[in-house]
Amino acid sequence: MHVQFGKLLVAVGILTLCIGLLVWFFGDKFTWFGKLPGDLRFENERVKVYIPWVTMLVVSLVVSLLLRWFRNLF
Repeated sequence: MHVQFGKLLVAVGILTLCIGLLVWFFGDKFTWFGKLPGDLRFENERVKVYIPWVTMLVVSLVVSLLLRWFRNLF
């Protein structure tokens, strides 16, 4: 079990690195991310509340499709 957990940690680390590099090099191309219609934003003088629920639905859909694709690939 420890070997499988180690492989999982390495895979998560590589995925995090890839996402970080994408944001670093192409971050200016993703200005729409987090500002989709349906994302809720409430601002007051003292409090700012931001609920990006539509953005998270899109992220969840993309991650689910990628995981399904990888599962079928391997």
